[in-house]
Amino acid sequence: MYNARMCGKYKFIGCEIIYREACHLAATSPHRVDLEFLLKGLHDLPRADMQGRIQAAIDAVDPQGGYEAILLGYARCNDGLVGVRARDIPLVIPRAHDCITFLFGGRDAFDQYFNANAGTFYTSTGWIERDKFDTMPSLPAYGRRGVMANLGLDLSYEEMVEKYGAENAAFILQSLGDWRKNYSRCLYLEMGVCDEAACMQTARRRAQDNNWAFSAQKGSLELLRKLFAGQWDDDFVIVPPGGSIVARNDKRILDSEPPPASEGGKMQ
Repeated sequence: MYNARMCGKYKFIGCEIIYREACHLAATSPHRVDLEFLLKGLHDLPRADMQGRIQAAIDAVDPQGGYEAILLGYARCNDGLVGVRARDIPLVIPRAHDCITFLFGGRDAFDQYFNANAGTFYTSTGWIERDKFDTMPSLPAYGRRGVMANLGLDLSYEEMVEKYGAENAAFILQSLGDWRKNYSRCLYLEMGVCDEAACMQTARRRAQDNNWAFSAQKGSLELLRKLFAGQWDDDFVIVPPGGSIVARNDKRILDSEPPPASEGGKMQ
């Protein structure tokens, strides 16, 4: 395990889906953590665009700012982190496939639930507060329409009928598939950092609208807590300056690749 000093200084760059959780953990961390959030819609962009946006945020961090590490509030996320490089400051990334693992508190807890509950749609306060259905679907993140939007699959059936007509809407769903049919239940994860009653009610209503069973259970902040506390064990990847993030198709999920010898990067 990496042992952080008593009061370090970190920069956090993460998805706005975990905005409330990250703010809570930064406020209670023994370290100073400066926060920066990127829009949820980043996940809807092609992989190279997502990677480029995250890399640009990393590159914009002042190397003279006194940061000991940049904490990334992202997981593998459709390989959007693969190829991202540390510059002058080490990167620390949780080993996770996506942010749902963050809300379960780690890989083992998520894997156990996932394997026993196929067809589950996961949601939380962050997903509901930052969801396009509650904001402005006509304003795509970063000025780019995502893959689902380009296919027209981000629309509800009623929106498709209004836009294309009933017959065409039925043909689209039959031909391209309705993603909602892949799920039979909805799980709301209670993170305990705010009043979640309204968001839970929204999740329950959406489950009813899609004919899904609904349930709620307490999530866990443990993985994110360790990230903010500087307790970086085997649940984290530490990428040294000059190194890059690589994907692993095993339990590691993500790993670090050292910098080319010609670049003279230093391993930690």
